[in-house]
Amino acid sequence: MSQVIQNPILPGFNPDPSVIRVGDDFYIATSTFEWFPGVRIHHSRDLVNWRLVGHVLTRRDQLDMRGFNNSDGVYAPALSHADGKFWLTFSCTHNSRGGAWMSTPCYVVTAESIEGPWSDPVAIGGGGFDPSLFHDDDGRKWVVNMTWDGRSGHDKFGDIVVQEFDAAEGKLKGKRVPIFAGTELGCTEGPQILKKDGYYYLITAEGGTEWNHAVTVCRSTNLFGPYEVHPQKTILSSRFQEENPLQRSGHGFFVDTPNGEWYLTHLCGRPVYDPDAYAFGPKYATGFSILGRETAIQKVEWRDGWPWLACGGNAPQMEVPAPDLPAHPWPTTDKVDNFDSKQLSSQWQTLREPAEESWCSLTQKPGHLRLKGRHYLSSRFDQSLLARRIEHHQMRAETLVEYHPESPMEMAGLVVYYDNGNYYFLKITRDDSDNKVVQVCASIAGVYSEPGGDGQKGETAIIENDDPLYLRVTLDTQWYQFSFSTDGRHWANIGPRLNSTPLSDEYGNLIFKFTGSMVGIFACDVNEQGRHADFSHFSYEQLSADSKAPEANELQVSAVADLEAAS
Repeated sequence: MSQVIQNPILPGFNPDPSVIRVGDDFYIATSTFEWFPGVRIHHSRDLVNWRLVGHVLTRRDQLDMRGFNNSDGVYAPALSHADGKFWLTFSCTHNSRGGAWMSTPCYVVTAESIEGPWSDPVAIGGGGFDPSLFHDDDGRKWVVNMTWDGRSGHDKFGDIVVQEFDAAEGKLKGKRVPIFAGTELGCTEGPQILKKDGYYYLITAEGGTEWNHAVTVCRSTNLFGPYEVHPQKTILSSRFQEENPLQRSGHGFFVDTPNGEWYLTHLCGRPVYDPDAYAFGPKYATGFSILGRETAIQKVEWRDGWPWLACGGNAPQMEVPAPDLPAHPWPTTDKVDNFDSKQLSSQWQTLREPAEESWCSLTQKPGHLRLKGRHYLSSRFDQSLLARRIEHHQMRAETLVEYHPESPMEMAGLVVYYDNGNYYFLKITRDDSDNKVVQVCASIAGVYSEPGGDGQKGETAIIENDDPLYLRVTLDTQWYQFSFSTDGRHWANIGPRLNSTPLSDEYGNLIFKFTGSMVGIFACDVNEQGRHADFSHFSYEQLSADSKAPEANELQVSAVADLEAAS
């Protein structure tokens, strides 16, 4: 029985895929924005099964993002292979909310192996945030980029341009040459070039990375054009296809298999529909991508010198015929991280800076991860937060933490995080009566609240001893529910169910929201005393439809005594 590719192939926050094949191996690079380390690399040998092999930008001297705003940072990396090594271009975008102009310095790094180490970045100019590197047959290399034009009266998405790159000297040369102004769909970005059968194929993303997103293809026999647009213009889009489960489809590129089959990788979103939000306006009726933008793949056929979706039309499909390649599954990853390794699992990411021994240690208490409390969760500096992507609409995450706070200004626990204005967390802290308590808190659009309780303060449960406490969060598509346990067997829900849709790109009126929901652990110490928390494990698991209902032993409680009585 032939394999089927099930989309998305990279679920959760994995946008802007750039795909290549080197021999029998396929690789995809995706954007990471303000999360560190920068640029995730996934690997496959059959286009069906994928594994995370690591990151590209792993050192502070490669990527310094302290103070960056939400959804600034690493935009749209482009991966290529030439001259016996891997090349990756990226922009490190600043001040995306700074007005008409933004700063978009662009760089290229190289490595002999996909696992690295990757070189120090070489500057390749700016002016746009989606650079790629095209290696022509004659050995010359060209930076291909979009143009961001902040002048009054100009389209901010300007022309696609090319400029020669001298790899030996590590610098650009010659002038930027405009080669494509885009179609009427607009927002032309994400340019990459494929050369095939004498044609230069320019592949761009258009329509903006929302509901009008698309992949546009044009071609020319000359690198500098003129470029002829595909007879169908957009070869992939979910525009005006509200029933398609894969929405926001665009930003793609092509890859061939060793036996000559062709595929197109692209980003997409799987929106959740919140009927309560429709009252806020038509834009909310389209749903909320609570997992962020993900990576999918479609099969392609070439006809008359043009690529077409093999399924016909331009709508992305959830199930796609797999290539005629041997199946190559990877070993399954453990759902539990026991923090017994000398280094962090590659699933973990931090905000804006690397995890360093001074605040994130696997050695100070062996078999535990120790987080030293630093800034509160709204800060853009010094975050003691470790998180991984939420990849499923039904999931459960759990940890066991030992923590001894001495004031309400010290807190640690479990967090579901979109950005520094939108998150939910379950914290262990002290109250004004010097009780050790566990409590649910929230920030939506930057407004802090303590859900539940009497309206003056949120619902809390008193913890009667200093034993480690189990913390858990469950996602059932529309709702997050926090709970806690003293023994890991009997669980008590705490706080109300919390709507998942505010933790999405589409929620609110801000543009430049490009990431996705993460779940993880944190420690904050507003007193600046560095109070630490020790986490003995963290687990993440997908829940089936049959396990979405609350467990029989989950109770709604306001004090830990109720939980102990139940056990």
